[in-house]
Amino acid sequence: MNALKGYRFPLILLASIFLGGAVGFIAGEEAEVLKPLGDMYLNLMFMVVVPLVFFSIAAAVSNTSNMDRFGKIISSMFSVFIFTGLIASVLMLIAVKLFLSVGDSSISIEKPGQAEEISIADQFVQAFTTSDFVNLLSREHMLALIIFAVLLGLAAALIGDKGKPFVALLQSGSHVFMKMVTLVMYVAPIGLFAYFASLVGVFGPELLGRYAKAVAVYYPVSLLYFFIGFTFYAYIGGGKEGITRFWKNILTPAVTALGTGSSVASVPANLEAARRTGVPKDIRETVIPIGATIHMDGSCLAAILKISFAFTLFEMDFSGIDVFIKAIIVSILCGVVIAGLPSGGAVGEMLILTMFGLPIEALPVMAALGMIVDPPATMINVTGDNVSSMMVARFVEGKNWIKDKIDSNRIAS
Repeated sequence: MNALKGYRFPLILLASIFLGGAVGFIAGEEAEVLKPLGDMYLNLMFMVVVPLVFFSIAAAVSNTSNMDRFGKIISSMFSVFIFTGLIASVLMLIAVKLFLSVGDSSISIEKPGQAEEISIADQFVQAFTTSDFVNLLSREHMLALIIFAVLLGLAAALIGDKGKPFVALLQSGSHVFMKMVTLVMYVAPIGLFAYFASLVGVFGPELLGRYAKAVAVYYPVSLLYFFIGFTFYAYIGGGKEGITRFWKNILTPAVTALGTGSSVASVPANLEAARRTGVPKDIRETVIPIGATIHMDGSCLAAILKISFAFTLFEMDFSGIDVFIKAIIVSILCGVVIAGLPSGGAVGEMLILTMFGLPIEALPVMAALGMIVDPPATMINVTGDNVSSMMVARFVEGKNWIKDKIDSNRIAS
């Protein structure tokens, strides 16, 4: 009964999504009348997530008395991100080579309008910086906001006693916005029901159409990665106890990601799940918000699928070590570009076109494929951030960090 009680809210969210999907399937496009309710919920989450990410990261960094520890957190985090991104990319690369063949597909390609070409250098400039402070107050510039929050936290920590009042303000702001998220989550079941009903009602027929073969590869691979890959990562992070704690707490952020299609909107639920797992505060409040922008295993899986799909569709040879290595590198870059830029999905697809010299006609093909695989991709992205925080805790705190956390809680009680 206690275990069932712990899963109560995730089960309510899942039930809301399935019920919404059923209503959308039955009602068809008429279900779009529910879209405003779903949009209201998403807007509430997006409204709170920018200040939450800012205060959480700035507070975590400013409260770091040990700069060596902070440096270890950051270096471990990037090592974990690259490690999991490589595994995801290689896994999908193997899957598409074994199972994906669209040579007999009857896909009719329409030429898109003139697309804006952005150089790789400009992509990185737009991802990591913004030309005006006010642009930071938008979820479209999350990566620039994160960098600003880290620099602000470091500045507050480095000036010592003079910065303590400001550090206290950041800490208080972090707590206030976490509580605000708790209030917003009360309407999550209604919002997810309405959002999913509208999504299935409007796009359902297209989702079941001509891209069935690619979907038949992506969805099973993403599920295998979700259940087997993340169990393996949880074991690396905390052994058998880590696996138990991870699966006990991950369902709420995973379902939130599946329903909203947004890594950023899932940050609050992901932070709470990591807290329940026992990940130290400074680690979870650094890894998860940053990971929501630059760590996207699901997007790595999707990028490899898009590259292979476009190659096969245009009868290009998707083989050779050099092509595979480039595909893996591009997939990891797309994990940054997709979330770090305004209209990042389209820019990521343009990056694929540029790097591989694909015809511009491939752009709408990849865009449609991206829309179809987006729900499980986002779920993988969010779950990967959570389990990464566990692995970072293992590297920073030592292999017995969960046991030490349990023992300290017992002493405190």
